[in-house]
Amino acid sequence: MQYVSTRGESPPVGFTEAVALGLAPDGGLYLPEALPDLSGKVSEWEGLPYPDLCYSFLKEFATDLPDETLAQIVQRSYQSFTHPGVAPLQQLDEDLYLLELFHGPTLAFKDFALQLLGNLYEEQIRRTGKPIVVLGATSGDTGAAAIQGLLGKEGVNIFILYPEGRISFLQERQMTCSGAGNVFPLAIQGTFDDAQLALKETFADKAFSQQVGLSAVNSINLARILAQSVYYLYAWLLLPEEKRSMTTFVVPTGNFGNVFAGWLLGQMGFSIGGFHIATNQNDVLHRLVQTGQYEKGRVTPSSAPSMDIQVASNFERFLYYFTGRDARKVREVMAVFAETGSYHFEDFTTHGFTSSRASDKDISSIIRSISSRHGYLVDPHTACGFRDLDGLLPCIVLATAHPAKFPDVIREAVGADPKAPSLEALKEKPIVNFPLGASKEAIQTFILEKIDL
Repeated sequence: MQYVSTRGESPPVGFTEAVALGLAPDGGLYLPEALPDLSGKVSEWEGLPYPDLCYSFLKEFATDLPDETLAQIVQRSYQSFTHPGVAPLQQLDEDLYLLELFHGPTLAFKDFALQLLGNLYEEQIRRTGKPIVVLGATSGDTGAAAIQGLLGKEGVNIFILYPEGRISFLQERQMTCSGAGNVFPLAIQGTFDDAQLALKETFADKAFSQQVGLSAVNSINLARILAQSVYYLYAWLLLPEEKRSMTTFVVPTGNFGNVFAGWLLGQMGFSIGGFHIATNQNDVLHRLVQTGQYEKGRVTPSSAPSMDIQVASNFERFLYYFTGRDARKVREVMAVFAETGSYHFEDFTTHGFTSSRASDKDISSIIRSISSRHGYLVDPHTACGFRDLDGLLPCIVLATAHPAKFPDVIREAVGADPKAPSLEALKEKPIVNFPLGASKEAIQTFILEKIDL
């Protein structure tokens, strides 16, 4: 299978090259040249353990990796998950389900993709003999999951940008207390969007990228999206057959990557009821769905910091399909948005998405309500998914993080003090980070100072 850029000005590449590059040379994002119809696989895949389902699904896409190599990579990727089901589906009510995506090593849904991506990079280095520099930007969980997925990998240096003071205390410690000499957490002044823009500009410098062997861990990397599609498929197969085509997935998301992974699965022959985008008060995606207006606003720090985003980088992937795979139109829309911060779509609301917005006050109220009604504690991001569920049942809400990562919000809402052993161990460790400006020049200078060429 070949992969093409959303902007249409780079040649098609195979799976391993798309993963290695991350961002296409023309600045676009990679997608399969053609999506397979996998509807005929349902009976074959029902009942498979999570790693086996993941391997079976990815085998359709990673066609330039030997099957045995891919199988070994997948098995390694999910060994450190603490629940035997990896992504257990909990039933809270007759038609209300919760998909727990926080049983990985950093207690967040990003582990599903980044454990896999770390092992794919390890295989790439083994195959090519070339070291790599991994660069990412995070609004909270991506950085920790990327670091955890790459710890102990030979030939890797990891640089993660994060907005100083805008992520939770424990999210920061997960990134800055690894003690590893090849991990460089870069604390920038500004927002996640500032970090993400600087990252994209760094990748767009082709000479620098080739010089240092730059690779991406952000959801601009195709492997991230495909790995996340698997947990939608796993949950869908766990549902009673009569509910599958009626069930809506409710997805807390800020960068569009998580919900796009599910939507993409729906284009492969699986009948899914719909996708509901749940945002916090930084509601760029909610406004897009409701009005067709894609417009940057001002980022307001919230109780759900991983969604404090106003530029959804994965929206470009959906835009490619929305325009009928018209790369010229994608380039036009992205150019206008880059210049003006705004673009209006006349018919966006006809494409199967619904949405909601939760304020910090809503989040606290929802945490209390779910705790009282169901005896279940949700983190602030997952809480956003329980806003305005009327008319969406049956539905599966994606539980994107463990509540112990956000103790202050939980304590204020219900007086509880959730704990996780891996997080408790971090509280006494010293923070090691590197303050840095959010610019391509600052990033490149820092990387060159820290690596051996």
